[in-house]
Amino acid sequence: MESSSPIAVARLLLPKLPFLLRTATSHTLGFSETSSQWDLRSELTIKLIRNMLDSDKPWTISKQQRLSLRDPGIKGRMWVSKVQLAAPTEDDVYIAVERAIHGLGTGDKTFDRPDIKPVEAEWIGFRPGAEKNASRPEQSEADQYSCLMRDVKSDVTILYMHGGALYLMDPATHRVPNSILARLTGGRCLSIRYRLAPQNPFPAALLDVLVAYISLLSPPPGALHEAVPASKIVFAGDSAGGNLSLVLLQLLLQLHRTANGVPSIRFHGRDVAVPIPAGVALNSPWADLTGCMPSMTTNLKFDYIPKTSPERYLAIPACTIWPTKPPRQDLYCDMSTMLHPLVSPLAARDWKGSCPVQFSYGTEVLTDEAKAVAARMAKQGVPVEAWEWETMPHVFAQVLQSHEGAKKMYQKWASFIQAAVAGRKIDSRAMLVKARSLNEIREEVTNISPYSIEQVDSMMRTSWQRKLDLGVGGNERLTARL
Repeated sequence: MESSSPIAVARLLLPKLPFLLRTATSHTLGFSETSSQWDLRSELTIKLIRNMLDSDKPWTISKQQRLSLRDPGIKGRMWVSKVQLAAPTEDDVYIAVERAIHGLGTGDKTFDRPDIKPVEAEWIGFRPGAEKNASRPEQSEADQYSCLMRDVKSDVTILYMHGGALYLMDPATHRVPNSILARLTGGRCLSIRYRLAPQNPFPAALLDVLVAYISLLSPPPGALHEAVPASKIVFAGDSAGGNLSLVLLQLLLQLHRTANGVPSIRFHGRDVAVPIPAGVALNSPWADLTGCMPSMTTNLKFDYIPKTSPERYLAIPACTIWPTKPPRQDLYCDMSTMLHPLVSPLAARDWKGSCPVQFSYGTEVLTDEAKAVAARMAKQGVPVEAWEWETMPHVFAQVLQSHEGAKKMYQKWASFIQAAVAGRKIDSRAMLVKARSLNEIREEVTNISPYSIEQVDSMMRTSWQRKLDLGVGGNERLTARL
């Protein structure tokens, strides 16, 4: 694609050369505060991304979204089959979401009812024997899927939800991490193109991922795949995809709490049982849309996500999709729902009955919220693995793919998924992976977060109130850059 051509890359990097030279010099001479933790390549990569995100001339939301949706193409050692999962004619999937919203909420919650629509997705698998830059074979999507299934070596199915702050990116941007997971697990990934904000606010994305999960359990008309048992499915996601993985899990748990046995949902003329999946595997999950936790500021030096402030984001110019008409204060949701467990899973109090969950995160701005959710789950008897990668930034394994820590992180991610699908016992543990050496230090997972439920609730409410006080035109800029 044009944006990734050598000329385009040169145009992008040329104005940054003085900055890169200063960064390299500071690192080499040991003046950088992160030079003892990062190698030079990591320092240049992370600080370049931070510099680009921390622009004095922010793009409109529509431009950010449009650029993030450019398809890089399909090449190399991956199979990709593009599919569309048919929308059910019944309203039962939406009714289930609506009941869960009301059942988990308090007071009035404002949200628009989204239409139930077909869900686009990509089946992604590993293509052994292909050259690094091999072209995608010219054949039908059904034939692409047949080739993919020919090379699948295990019964692992990963329902993948991509990151992008709930308003950016799609499965095309996440083909590489999906293909890595497919290779390491021997399985396949179904990567979902859920509807993006601000055009499609909460609960549209949640409805889409629920439709996708039920479509795995009970294939709709025209689907290429056969039914997949819940015991062979793992939810996985990074950043905002981690948010959707957690809220989909919380939605299922709520359906189970209110049902007499395993709940069922009417779907394409069938009553489909909706069990809990085998596991959930998260990479830097975004669990708190209020941005209340201390690591949002204390971990800034290790992350590329810049410091947020109301004044900075007031500068984002208006465009055709933002502000919305009528206006609301957040890109993703009405402010009345921001503290809801199906929007900010940090607010969820009850995780009992959950499948095993793995968290991976760096020393990043989202660390505290991931630790708080992980510790709360573990205290309630959920098998939890929590992996902290010392001094690493947000979704570091996707940003620094050649880093030895990134390779190790993918191995841990895949091993957990394999264990969950195999039904092996997963013991709760927290592991700190040291920078540089990658030595592992075991910690007690129930103690990794110092904050009580009451303290978290108080911090979330305080941050929410501050955002609310900004009024329309200010708060949304904060969320837009997370």
